[in-house]
Amino acid sequence: MNDRGDLVLGIETSCDETGVALVRVTDDGPQLLVDAVASSVDEHARFGGIIPEVASRAHLEAIVPTLDRALAQADVDLGQVSAIAVTAGPGLVGPLTVGAAAAKALAVGLGKPLYGVNHVIGHAAVDELVHGAFPERFLALVVSGGHSSLLLVNDIATDVVELGQTLDDAAGEAFDKVGRLLGLPYPGGPHIDRLAREGTASIRFPRGLTAPKDQAAHADDFSFSGLKTAVARWVEARQDAGEEIPLPDVAASFAEAVADVLTAKTIAACRRHEVDTLVIGGGFSANSQLRAMAEERCAEAGITVRIPPIKFCTDNGAMIAALGSAAWRRGVAPSALDLPVDSSMPLTRITV
Repeated sequence: MNDRGDLVLGIETSCDETGVALVRVTDDGPQLLVDAVASSVDEHARFGGIIPEVASRAHLEAIVPTLDRALAQADVDLGQVSAIAVTAGPGLVGPLTVGAAAAKALAVGLGKPLYGVNHVIGHAAVDELVHGAFPERFLALVVSGGHSSLLLVNDIATDVVELGQTLDDAAGEAFDKVGRLLGLPYPGGPHIDRLAREGTASIRFPRGLTAPKDQAAHADDFSFSGLKTAVARWVEARQDAGEEIPLPDVAASFAEAVADVLTAKTIAACRRHEVDTLVIGGGFSANSQLRAMAEERCAEAGITVRIPPIKFCTDNGAMIAALGSAAWRRGVAPSALDLPVDSSMPLTRITV
């Protein structure tokens, strides 16, 4: 392997974004050349959620144009690519299959190694493209519509330990469900975030898995289903009484409860494992209250917090190219050309 100027192509199709990115491997670390994304989120809005068949068809239509756009923007020819990385899971089977098929075809046609990588770990890996090399050990909090995972990272390409995860609704999933409850458009997360900035957190909603009795078995796990139910009951009680629902205050109180749980449990985990760097990634890391609370509490605790720009929080090819380039740089064995996709790919598997 030549570590000077090698190009890693990343392909992401786990849900509703078709992402293609190119990362150049240099002596100074990985450098992002281009990150092209085509989203089908508008096609799902009328259904109030992602329809796998619709997403798969959108990926089929978008994958080649998005690849062409990425190559053109980077002024790169396919023949210059050194390795190809693709999301192998977790995600929706249909969309994952589209991306994997495209990556396999490119790998065969170009005669280049293929890396099937973990989508969730990619959300942490992308931060290396923004804030530089990772420290020797760090914690990663990955929060999205389907995942709320706490990871101890000893090496982003070879050694990641899952400390905890959501036991029911993920943070982003809870936001979408509460958004629907409040009559907001899909996806609910951005709309609740906007409303929350207009309100005050005057309603005390419960914080799941934070009671002393939960600490022994679930110190690093998350649960937002009970919080979602508490919001629903609070709203229903006011509706039954004929009262107007203060949407900004409900949004602010709900968002604060989620951010409070995520940051408090994560900082406690940093202390237990004696790490002083926290990386936060995933679609929900775009939430303004989570960002503000994490920065404030980490500063108080003496922990360095790294959160990528919002454009790298949602699903994108850059995160897959970043993780693929890390595997490439460390000499990880490539995946077989018949690599399977895994909708529930465990976090114990960084690459396939």
